[in-house]
Amino acid sequence: MKAIYPGTFDPLTNGHMDVIRRGVRLFGSLVVAVAENPKKSPFFSAAERADMVRESVRGIAGVEVKVFGSLLVDFMRAEKAAIVLRGLRETSDFPFEFQSAVTNRLLAPEIETVFVMTSAENFYVTSSIVKEIAFLGGDVSGMVPAPVRKRLAGKS
Repeated sequence: MKAIYPGTFDPLTNGHMDVIRRGVRLFGSLVVAVAENPKKSPFFSAAERADMVRESVRGIAGVEVKVFGSLLVDFMRAEKAAIVLRGLRETSDFPFEFQSAVTNRLLAPEIETVFVMTSAENFYVTSSIVKEIAFLGGDVSGMVPAPVRKRLAGKS
């Protein structure tokens, strides 16, 4: 069964990696879908973000990385996937994630959203925090995979 793990991943964090590993274990096949969202202005381009994800998941069987710029439900239909995988860090994530899941279900009743809780060691990590620490010269090695750390260092 194929699942889609959509996100901006600007940049990918160890929390995202935790969700990816668990998603593959749960579903066997996982597409990490890097979103091109014209409403957001990410620090890294979609191609850079997809490359960071590809480099970070190298060696994890069952994971593909794709960029999409459409409605998630349209991308899922094109991929023939019916499961959206989402990670929840803590309670502030829930309202947005719940609203997204309900909206996707209204647009495509055949699609289910599955939430997994982020592991305790990663619940505090966000892409925004990672960028701020990195650009102020702090050590993010415990928060992001090595390929992401290298890209952040190159942008600082």
